[in-house]
Amino acid sequence: MTLAELVSRVLGPEVPITVRAYDGSTAGPPDAVATLVVNRPEALQRFVTAPGELGLGRAYVAGDLDAEGDLFAALTALAEHPPKPDKTVVADIVRFLGPSRLRPLPPPPEEAHLHGLRHSKARDARAIAHHYDVSNDFYQIVLGPSMTYSCAVWPSPDVGLEAAQANKHELVSIKLGLEPGMRLLDVGCGWGGMVLHAAAQHGVRAVGITISERQADLARKRVADAGLTDLVEIRLQDYRDVDDGPYDAVSSIGMFEHVGLKQLHAYFGQLLDLLRPEGRLLNHAIGRPARRRDRAPVHVPAAPWQKRTFIGRFVFPDGELHEVGTIVSAMQQDGFEVRHLESLREHYGLTLRAWVANLEGQWDEAVGLASEGRARVWRLYMAASAVGFEAGRIQVHQVLAVKAAGGSSGLALRPRFELPSD
Repeated sequence: MTLAELVSRVLGPEVPITVRAYDGSTAGPPDAVATLVVNRPEALQRFVTAPGELGLGRAYVAGDLDAEGDLFAALTALAEHPPKPDKTVVADIVRFLGPSRLRPLPPPPEEAHLHGLRHSKARDARAIAHHYDVSNDFYQIVLGPSMTYSCAVWPSPDVGLEAAQANKHELVSIKLGLEPGMRLLDVGCGWGGMVLHAAAQHGVRAVGITISERQADLARKRVADAGLTDLVEIRLQDYRDVDDGPYDAVSSIGMFEHVGLKQLHAYFGQLLDLLRPEGRLLNHAIGRPARRRDRAPVHVPAAPWQKRTFIGRFVFPDGELHEVGTIVSAMQQDGFEVRHLESLREHYGLTLRAWVANLEGQWDEAVGLASEGRARVWRLYMAASAVGFEAGRIQVHQVLAVKAAGGSSGLALRPRFELPSD
């Protein structure tokens, strides 16, 4: 049996992917949507010493594996028919490699290895630095001019990424009821997109906080370049250290995934304390579908992006996804009244595909700014995430809540939380 045939057995007969190996062998169906290229023996060595997605992910990041063709179609096929190699094929690969290849290779330098108490301030700062302190110019390539790293809002697929991101910021502004003179706290402000929009379009006095030094540096520059320093302040600050309330509104867009299940009540309790009576919180977060074991009478901890997953090791160390019902319950248990919930799942698929197109369109520049391994990490994780959102395996919700005061929410009887039509 050739090497390509061995790897094709790992993928399974239902996956329409051709395999081309470094020894010149090929295998796979004639109607393949993509080709998996095994560049060198290290690819198989990584797989047999860490079977599953982590080993394959390491091989791809290191350049031991390549993917040619329609990456989205290939990942869709793999998600629909996850490889489940039996012991026989693994043993055959081991025999093919020989005993000298059974020792684990050092992981690629892009892999995270955090230490210390999970979700402590120090460890959270290291996790954020791993993901965000890559290169502002690298993120400029991926995200485009808006530098907005969260799900956009697409009235239609052809409006373009920049317009869709502006739509998202405006939708958040509408839900928060922003008006001139209000104080807004944006938790996890990134490179300043939301606070810039709120100040420029709604006359809000905004504070944006992040624990990424590179984000804070560029966000401050963007505020100065926009002439908004009198309205916008960017702080290098953990949300747990904010003590200058009250605020009229709080937005948290794409930050909640870093909070952690054990910190949910501290998080929502802190934001509640920072709001004035009738103040509003908009929590925009990626989540997961409900699982059967969520029915258990005792609370089952939400699974994080686990340590041995590709995303858990390379992309979001310590990240955790929660089912939206858990989020709503936690908000209300901590004193908020939830008033509106909206799913944007399909919108994130469109957003991620646009980011992948940006990255692939300026691949050489992106590699030069970060590293080839880092660019590979981002390509694979964004494409796989797009497929996950499109299939419903990942979700994203905006949850609007208020700090009700004596039964008064401050909301209209029939509030409309929609973007104005063209």
